[in-house]
Amino acid sequence: MADPLLPGPLWLAGCGNMAGAMLARWIEQGVDPSHVSVIRPSGRPAGEGVRVTTDYPEDEVPAIVLLGMKPYQLDEVAPLLAPILDEETILVSILAGVELASLRARFARPRTIIRAMPNLPVRVGKGVVCLTSDSEDLAAKALLTGLMATLGHAEWFEEELGFQLAGHLTGAGPAFLFRFIDALAAAAERLGLPFDQAQRLALCMVEGSAALAAASDDDPERLARRVASPGGTTEAGLKILDADRALFALVERTLAASRTRGLEMAAEARSKRD
Repeated sequence: MADPLLPGPLWLAGCGNMAGAMLARWIEQGVDPSHVSVIRPSGRPAGEGVRVTTDYPEDEVPAIVLLGMKPYQLDEVAPLLAPILDEETILVSILAGVELASLRARFARPRTIIRAMPNLPVRVGKGVVCLTSDSEDLAAKALLTGLMATLGHAEWFEEELGFQLAGHLTGAGPAFLFRFIDALAAAAERLGLPFDQAQRLALCMVEGSAALAAASDDDPERLARRVASPGGTTEAGLKILDADRALFALVERTLAASRTRGLEMAAEARSKRD
């Protein structure tokens, strides 16, 4: 039976937290698990109906391959996987820091190689998936756009540099936001609320605030001013956050550190290729 989202077999080379979240959402959205193979050394199950093997299947050529292992494992995977692929295979990499040129140096056959940078909210269909490719195959790119759109918001970047920076914003961003939620709850606990209640309220507050910001015509800076009444409690707190633009400086350093590490990982992948 034809799969509404897949042109043929889907292979996942590795299935860590991110790839696993993507797969679970795709199956919820209609991907037939019998069309999916997960190749992982552990052989650990990856979902009901999904074939899991420790070696690459010999009974089919995949239409799409998702590189879902850790970036440092690329040179273990590529020599075994590359000979199996053909020109029509769409190779999708979610490996942080591994550039298109580094992928093409290891996978010569596929005509279309796409870098994707998802974030963990893809599991609930609220993720962001940044995409970039040097391929001119519009049909392949349209197919991948449809597949990624089931995970949330999918957005293409013409330049790999822009893709990489956006990936740090959206890919690492949820972890930064989770830290802030945790800090809010911890602060409320220190001031007197039970931690479980503080965390529950903080999570509900963030969910509602994000929904409002997404639906509003006002930008976040204006929304913050709308919450704060002159001389009120919110304004008093904002004065702490806004003092010397310390929060902006902290976030910029945080994002810059993520970008720096990404550049280092890209250089490592290039040096191994050479």
